[in-house]
Amino acid sequence: MTYRHVLPAAGRTPAVPTLATLGPPRLLAGLDGTERLDRVAHLARHGSPPDLSASELVALAEDTGLRGRGGAGFPFARKLSAVLEARRRADGRAAVVVNGSEGEPGCLKDTALLLYAPHLVLDGALLAARALGAEEVAVGVTRADVARSVRRAIAERGPLSTPVRAQLLTERFVTGEGTALTDGLSRGPGLPSGRKVRSSERGLNGLPTLLSNTETYAQLAVAARLGALGYRNTGDPAEPGTVLLTVAGERVVEAPTGVPLARVLALCGLSPGRGVLIGGYHGTWLPPSAAATAVLTREALAAYGAVLGAGAVLPLPEVTCPAGETVRVARWMAAESAGQCGPCVLGLPALADALGQAVSGGGQRALDAVRARMRAVERRGACSHPDGTARFVASALAAFPEEFAGHARGAGCGRPVLGVLPVTGEEADGGGPPGTGGGRHAGGHAATPAPRSPAPRSPAPDQRLLVDWTLCQGHGLCADLVPGMVRLGADGYPERATMPLPARMRRRAQLAVRRCPALALRIQGAG
Repeated sequence: MTYRHVLPAAGRTPAVPTLATLGPPRLLAGLDGTERLDRVAHLARHGSPPDLSASELVALAEDTGLRGRGGAGFPFARKLSAVLEARRRADGRAAVVVNGSEGEPGCLKDTALLLYAPHLVLDGALLAARALGAEEVAVGVTRADVARSVRRAIAERGPLSTPVRAQLLTERFVTGEGTALTDGLSRGPGLPSGRKVRSSERGLNGLPTLLSNTETYAQLAVAARLGALGYRNTGDPAEPGTVLLTVAGERVVEAPTGVPLARVLALCGLSPGRGVLIGGYHGTWLPPSAAATAVLTREALAAYGAVLGAGAVLPLPEVTCPAGETVRVARWMAAESAGQCGPCVLGLPALADALGQAVSGGGQRALDAVRARMRAVERRGACSHPDGTARFVASALAAFPEEFAGHARGAGCGRPVLGVLPVTGEEADGGGPPGTGGGRHAGGHAATPAPRSPAPRSPAPDQRLLVDWTLCQGHGLCADLVPGMVRLGADGYPERATMPLPARMRRRAQLAVRRCPALALRIQGAG
């Protein structure tokens, strides 16, 4: 059992993972003594990968039982076979896409691979591309530091027979949805299509596309070097190999499949606390008793109605308020909408608001309203985001029934909302800075907080929301996000290029700027 820490490089964004391993590492091998494996260090540690034909690659994926590591856990051999079949109908043309978007703040495993071991990911992607005769490999990411790392790795390889590019996409939760990812990489707005389109049939630039998660390609590269027998000599026999986990939103752990969850938490100096969220914000809460005995395999987690998903493991400490943490994440999830369907644009904010009212002492009627709002968004979205958000709220209600009932009655739990479930942007405050607690939202009590002297403020600058006509593509999302201020003309474009920005609308305008697919909005005089 070893623990490794990789120091952040200058200019890297703050959310950089520390690394840990249980047992001999595979994906994280060689990172105990260096920050990043460049091409020379990568080859010295892993050696050159073999070239495999399409049939050999499918057989390897079948013999290793390799599944996607991005959420659904789809068998990789079936994906390969589907692309091969569609390729025959598309005049032999195909593409390969690496999903490195990782839009959830509680997930950093793909970021760790692309920052620290990018050549392992490229090995797997190029192995698949050569077997498929793909025209291109595209790596979709949402962090500038990750894009720089991947581009540096591509340059370190010199001339390649298959072109490889890394593209920086809009940072939002739904960017990693399959149709949104391929649309963004095809220079589109990067929005879910709302249709059941398989990337294996029509993906990047309309070609049959092998689309899989960053870790999946790294696992493929390891399996190609070890062979099926070597790959299967660690982990659970039914699900061999290792898996990358992001624990508490900051530690990336490589562990054999089938390892006890409690052992992973102990390695990171953590306990199950009040429960552990498995699979991220579209995942499921495990109570402490289940977290103490659960092992990390698909079959074992299915017994609790859970899936490992993208490998997020988020324990909830005893000292924070479960109800307040849930409200905070629900509000963030509502703000992460792509803004193109009613269940997201209207339904998720309404769900988050109803949950906030219940937690603020709204009574049983407010809790019933939460359940009604969940039913209203289920199976109605253009992608799975509304369903996943409703599932997160439903799981929290089931895991912490006494907490929510107490808050609804106005009794509360007396704990602050510490913000231990990571979110980003304006919604991270959840109505107040983490750690301050107070009021009914955090502790359920209506006690008046101690008076504080207001901090001196400078006069607010004259702020305006501006539209850059050279970039605007008429998506219309701004009108949904800043209603009443942005109005669309008959042609579907904003009526005005400059609009006064009242203070009460600033938060919505900031969201509109962040969400604009064409990056055509900005705030002037934001200070």
